Amino acid sequence: MIGLPTMKTIGVLSPGAMGSAVGGSLRAGGRRVITTLAGRSARSARFAEEAGLELVPDIDAVVSEADVVLSIVPPESAVQVASALAASIARTGRQPIVAELNAIAPSTLDAIAGALDIGVDGSISGPPPRPDTDTRIFLSGPAVAELAELPAPGIRWITVGSEIGAASAVKMCTGSVYKGLSALLAHALLTADRHGVTSHVLDDVTGLIPNALWWPVQAATKAWRFVGEMEQISAAQAEAGLTPALFDGMAEVYRKLATSEWGGRQPEDVPKSLDASAVADLRPS
Repeated sequence: MIGLPTMKTIGVLSPGAMGSAVGGSLRAGGRRVITTLAGRSARSARFAEEAGLELVPDIDAVVSEADVVLSIVPPESAVQVASALAASIARTGRQPIVAELNAIAPSTLDAIAGALDIGVDGSISGPPPRPDTDTRIFLSGPAVAELAELPAPGIRWITVGSEIGAASAVKMCTGSVYKGLSALLAHALLTADRHGVTSHVLDDVTGLIPNALWWPVQAATKAWRFVGEMEQISAAQAEAGLTPALFDGMAEVYRKLATSEWGGRQPEDVPKSLDASAVADLRPS
C-alpha cells in the first residue's frame, strides 16, 4: 500500500448521484476530482457536469492520475468495479489508495480485498452531500487518516477504526433501519389504501414520523438500487447468527416498489410536499 500524506487528485468511480455529489464536495474542499463517463448514462453525465468533475477517457486514466480512487456504485456492481480496478492497476502499474465506499456486507468486502488492495473501507449515510447537508461517511482501514483529513463541505468523516470491514458493518446496521423503515411504511400505507383508511394512518404515524409519506415515495424512486443493499444486509445479519428472512422480505418489497409508478421516476421528481393520493402510485404494476 502506498500511503500519501497529501491526496491532491481524487478519482471517483462512478459519477452517479452520490458519487458526483461526494466528488463535488471534495472539489469544493480544494481537491482535483476526476472521473470517467465510459459506459455511463446521460443522467450520470449531467450529475458529473453539475458537480464540476474533470472528465478523463477511461478507468486507466483515473488510476494513472488519482492518488485515491473512491468506489461509489450500486451494491450489486461493487465486485465488478473492484475487478475492473484490479485489472487497471495491473495494466498501469500504478497503485492509488482504493476507498471502497459501497453498501456491502463485510463478507463481500473480504472477497473484494482478496483481489484488490483496499486502503479504506467506507460507508455513506445520508443524502448526496451538499454544503448544507450532514452526510456521514464512516471510515476504517489502514489509510483512514489520509482520507479523513480532506476538507469536503457537507461531509462529516467518522473514523470507526483500523479494521477493514468495520465501516461496512456500520452501514449494514444503519441502512437496515433507514431503508427498512421506508419499506415498512410503504407496506403500511398500501394496506391502509386498500382499506380506505390512509388519512387516519397518516394522521397517526406522522405524529412520530413527520415525513411518513415522503420516506417510502423517495425510496421507491431508488428501489432498483435498494434491492441489492437489502440482500447485502440479509447476508450481514446471517453472518451475525440472525435470520436472513427479514431482509430477504425487504428485498422483495423493493423489487415490487421498483415496478410502481414512483419506481419509474427519479428522486429529483419527488415534490417536497405530498398528499395521500401519492400512495396509489406505490402499488406494484
